[in-house]
Amino acid sequence: MNNLFRYITSQTQLPQKSVENTVKLLNEDCTIPFISRYRKELTGNLDEVQIGDIVKFKEQFEALEKRKVAILKSLQEQEVLTAELQKKIEEATDLIVLEDLYLPYKKKRKTKADTARENGLEPLAKILMAQTRSISSSDIAALASKYIKGEVNSEEGALEGARHIIAEWINERTDIRNMLRNQLERFAAISTKVVKKLEDDEKAQKFRDYFDWNEALNRIPSHRLLAILRATSEGFIRQKIEIDDEKAISKIEDRVVKLNDAASKQIKLAIEDSYKRLLFPALSNEALSAAKEKADETAINVFAKNLKQLLLGSPLGEKRILAIDPGFRTGCKVVCLDAQGGLQHNETIYPHAPKNDTTGAIKKISSLADAYKIEAIAIGNGTASRETEQFIKRIHFKNPMQVFVVSEAGASIYSASKIARDEFPNYDVTVRGAVSIGRRLQDPLAELVKIDAKSIGVGQYQHDVDQTKLKSSLDTSVELCVNAVGVNINTASVPLLSYVSGIGPKLAENVVNYREENGAFSSREEVKKVPRLGGKAFEQAAGFLRIKNGENPLDDSSVHPESYSVVSKMAKDEGVKISELIGNKALLQKIDLEKYTSEKIGLPTLQDILKELEKPGLDIREEAKVFTFNQNIKTIKDLQEGQLLPGIVNNITNFGCFVDIGIKESGLIHVSNLAEAYVSDVSEHVHLHQQIIVKVLDVDVERKRIQLKLQKKEIA
Repeated sequence: MNNLFRYITSQTQLPQKSVENTVKLLNEDCTIPFISRYRKELTGNLDEVQIGDIVKFKEQFEALEKRKVAILKSLQEQEVLTAELQKKIEEATDLIVLEDLYLPYKKKRKTKADTARENGLEPLAKILMAQTRSISSSDIAALASKYIKGEVNSEEGALEGARHIIAEWINERTDIRNMLRNQLERFAAISTKVVKKLEDDEKAQKFRDYFDWNEALNRIPSHRLLAILRATSEGFIRQKIEIDDEKAISKIEDRVVKLNDAASKQIKLAIEDSYKRLLFPALSNEALSAAKEKADETAINVFAKNLKQLLLGSPLGEKRILAIDPGFRTGCKVVCLDAQGGLQHNETIYPHAPKNDTTGAIKKISSLADAYKIEAIAIGNGTASRETEQFIKRIHFKNPMQVFVVSEAGASIYSASKIARDEFPNYDVTVRGAVSIGRRLQDPLAELVKIDAKSIGVGQYQHDVDQTKLKSSLDTSVELCVNAVGVNINTASVPLLSYVSGIGPKLAENVVNYREENGAFSSREEVKKVPRLGGKAFEQAAGFLRIKNGENPLDDSSVHPESYSVVSKMAKDEGVKISELIGNKALLQKIDLEKYTSEKIGLPTLQDILKELEKPGLDIREEAKVFTFNQNIKTIKDLQEGQLLPGIVNNITNFGCFVDIGIKESGLIHVSNLAEAYVSDVSEHVHLHQQIIVKVLDVDVERKRIQLKLQKKEIA
């Protein structure tokens, strides 16, 4: 265990005591949201990111230890494990070092060196490598002739076999492998060439920039490497890793060759063979894999940040919504939702071509708005979105009506999913899709958790990165967002509840089943009655569950039940009820927190409690705001350089952000056009769904590309 703590501390630079206590909590099945929110005294006030790093390096260390056990077992079975080798393996701190130590003993397909050994040529290889005295050409010939027998029928055949053995020895030398790794790390370039017969292929055109490309591997941005690798996998280009081969071979010779004689010539031939056949192919692949891993990590981080911003998008709240999934030929699917997102009515209108029933559609929308007391309208941003928005704004409603354009990303995935079928078994995918659009306006988080995160499409090359790491990162993002906001246990769906700390999918089903059988929960204490929801799960979940108008006012706050007694004591000392303490800022600010510290509860937790009591249940998300595009811009052909346009950030990458300006094509604000100064992190300058003003820099109608510049971060 001490080795684990040392490893994590060396990787994170966090205090060892904080690391020890956090690992202990993780081993007790505590979640990151719970630890960061309710165990600050134990962790030394570590945040979610720092605890996430501890989790990551804990898993790395455990994987390393598992590999060590497997290697030691293999070496013991081969009867080649020495005390020195065992010590080196046990002290290895990363997988590369470990695998290099294991390489000479690793079971592999029969090699040329194996064949040479079977032919009795290892003694010859040892003589050549000894380099204790100068050997002439005639001596080499005489020496090699002694090994002509069996499969070896010539002096050159004997020398070639010996060189294969020497090449393998060189390949297995850790110092040589590390030297080449260093060369690759510092000087490797990735180059590409188009596959000529596919150069004019329509699908290949999106990779046109990489038909003839060369760039340093250590400087290539994540998105460019992933694009090159995708183009390679789809067969449009060929890529290779290059360094100065002569320089690399020379460096190996400096380490291996001691004399200048006939034997050294054989060694140099073996070095060249080892480099070209064994070392460079393996280590260049390793370098490319490392670059890919780094690119994956960057892309996954971008995706996770985007997802977090999307999930924490502005909710309109419990409002009665009329939602429209727009379309031309098939019409616009319309649904009416109550304030809790329940479906009350659905039908289809045809305001656009080819039917052009604008009059009938206006009458229908007006009557639905009156009948269901609609407070806001949500329009999906897909096909016919702009036309539908303009049509809706022509209607004179009896009461003021807010109109929002809502992202449809992933709505089709949801509408065809089991979750949607279970929610609406008697309705088709078009109705489910429209319901999802409306619910996204009410509460983006509650609706988007129903969709596989990578299908929401807010990132770059999400299908090309390590899928296991992507899923883990996105699941963590969703979990952190859900728990940061809190969940109303009496209205939450199974997918939303499943992300609550300590609950998971099965317990979420049990919670909903209990709610359906017994009615709404009246207290957090009642949650303990849910089948199979034990003490540990309750401890992890309770602080993130909200009960509106419950028996205890603290049940609608982030104050954990384990701290209720402290709040009761505060109220008693101030001579008021708990309900009178909540929201009473003047009274709360007078409380001396030191008076309430104990072994189990310290100032960090008490400060959190006081902050929550001031504004209990405060939603951390901004309120939804209505947005209007420039009505004169309908297609890319309407754009002109220098125009200033309102837009909404709809995707963020590490090379810039994409902006919806109200037409089919999104425009790109390249990272260099986000600010006058150097931008290292796009997310520090813009966030998803941010309403901004952009300037049109360049329009390429043929390639459907729009270059923009950030002009103003907020729209008044």
